[in-house]
Amino acid sequence: MRITWYGHSAFKLVFGESVVLIDPFLDNGVFEGDRTAATEGATHILLTHGHFDHVGETVEIAKRTGATVVADFDLAQWIGAQGVEKLEPMNTGGSIKLGDFKVTMLQAFHSSAKLLDNGVSIDLGDPHGLIVAPDGEDEPVVYAMGDTGIFGDMKLINELWAPNIGFVPIGDRFTMGAKTAAYACRHFFDFDLVVPCHYGTFPLLDPSAERFTELMDSVRGTTVKVPEVGVEFEAEG
Repeated sequence: MRITWYGHSAFKLVFGESVVLIDPFLDNGVFEGDRTAATEGATHILLTHGHFDHVGETVEIAKRTGATVVADFDLAQWIGAQGVEKLEPMNTGGSIKLGDFKVTMLQAFHSSAKLLDNGVSIDLGDPHGLIVAPDGEDEPVVYAMGDTGIFGDMKLINELWAPNIGFVPIGDRFTMGAKTAAYACRHFFDFDLVVPCHYGTFPLLDPSAERFTELMDSVRGTTVKVPEVGVEFEAEG
């Protein structure tokens, strides 16, 4: 699997015949590359929840590439109302097969709404984490936590889906901070690789992953990868 982090919580996964974007908010102030080139060829867009910094440029990308958008049922209805035709609505606990991988939608502790131009806030369903499980035996299982606080059932997620890779929010204030995120990774999961995210993009968030990497330094068998924004790297199952 080839993985690219575009800053904040935006990722691209390339494996088999799939090019999967997760929460493609590329206009985030830290990604300086060509957004069209970065998203070209996308086959699927997976959304954790409806906040602007996760939906990002989903509508434009889906219309341009023909990618299928996977989202919470309520969020999917809103995306469809913007003219996106290829939709796969889901909800908490469900799994669906998409080409050469399966995606499962799990709970997260956060919120999910959109503030309209007239100041009215509309509900866009519930926040979620996502399990991406490719068909290939040599491909890793990815758990994109989305925006969430810590919760004890993370241990059940590890037992049921055994994710190899975790995309873990660490920026604090709106999600787990470094201490809580490190605790979750150390006590609830057996990750081979952890990629911290949701930091360094807004002044209200922690500016770096330094504290998180320090707290994870003694965890045997788990590598913390702080990738360069927009630079692809390889990950194996």
